[in-house]
Amino acid sequence: MGAGIAVVFKKKFGGVEELLDQQKKSGEVAVLKRDDRYIYYLITKKKVSHKPTYENMRKSLVAMKTHCLNNGVTDISMPRIGCGLDRLEWSKVSAILGEVFEDTDIKITVYTL
Repeated sequence: MGAGIAVVFKKKFGGVEELLDQQKKSGEVAVLKRDDRYIYYLITKKKVSHKPTYENMRKSLVAMKTHCLNNGVTDISMPRIGCGLDRLEWSKVSAILGEVFEDTDIKITVYTL
């Protein structure tokens, strides 16, 4: 959480210790609850110096979807995840996102920073 949008989230939402205490592994999702919303941290790589794989991105998105469905989340807003410093291709990530959430009524809004 030392570069990119993670820095902004760390300053705005805090909770680094709370996230670490969840001991999530690559392909999972760590979650913070702030007021009436959830903040999702997709764990897509083992170390900050590694690059994520599309498979780990998919697994993390499935984990996020499961949390959303279990907790009544109906709307998600996110940046083009994995496509900044991690250099994944948005066309591939977007396709995975669509596939993972296609069987839900969850509205996803993607912002470009």
